[in-house]
Amino acid sequence: MCGRYVSTRSPEDLAEHFHVADLPVTESLAPSWNVAPTDDVWAVLERAPRGEDGEDDAAPARRELRPLRWGLVPSWAKDVKIGARMINARVETLHEKPAFRRAFTRRRCLLPADGFYEWQQVKAEDTGRTRKQPYFIHPEDGRVMAFAGLYEYWRDPQVRQDDDPAAWLLTCTVITTDATDEAGRVHPRMPLALTEDRYDAWLDPARRDPDELRALLGRPADGRLEARPVSPAVNNARTDGPHLLDPITP
Repeated sequence: MCGRYVSTRSPEDLAEHFHVADLPVTESLAPSWNVAPTDDVWAVLERAPRGEDGEDDAAPARRELRPLRWGLVPSWAKDVKIGARMINARVETLHEKPAFRRAFTRRRCLLPADGFYEWQQVKAEDTGRTRKQPYFIHPEDGRVMAFAGLYEYWRDPQVRQDDDPAAWLLTCTVITTDATDEAGRVHPRMPLALTEDRYDAWLDPARRDPDELRALLGRPADGRLEARPVSPAVNNARTDGPHLLDPITP
């Protein structure tokens, strides 16, 4: 699974990389070296303009950079707390899971990251006790990673008016796959990052054929990943700062 990641790039840098024309003017997120479930995260998505009967599929989609809450809350959920258990969607089964299958065909996004954390079980030779050693896993060349993700709308029944911004909660999930490169030495699963040549097809809301979409997720981006041990301080979701990426000797 992917339970923590790093996202420190500015919205200006992200907009340039993902070709987003208009930046959000009222929303901003601080850099985070310890993004945790239920945090707001930057997401790149495309939406068709809404007409009287919902989204107009014939109109050109608009690419946006906006914050979403990490932990997908399905539209049919009765409680937003379910999102804490929906931070990841397995690529092997997301097309058939009730929580993800509709979003898979209609609401896909990219979640920018500098890298992610995974934990490895380590046994101390002197005491025999087992602990979890965190590793920071990232592309060797420092390029941005674009995690394939899904997003969903949830309508708060306590808010009467549909046009009230508080009526709608937008949430997302990270798609995971079998780990490759250095990540596979630490943990068997990893976020599925897409290469730039697949951004447009993945984000296009007009693409709805499940088989064609699954073909885009056949292999994670070749990132030539590097994994280095970092401080257990990252285990505390309230701890943040660039020092979390400093390499340590396990």
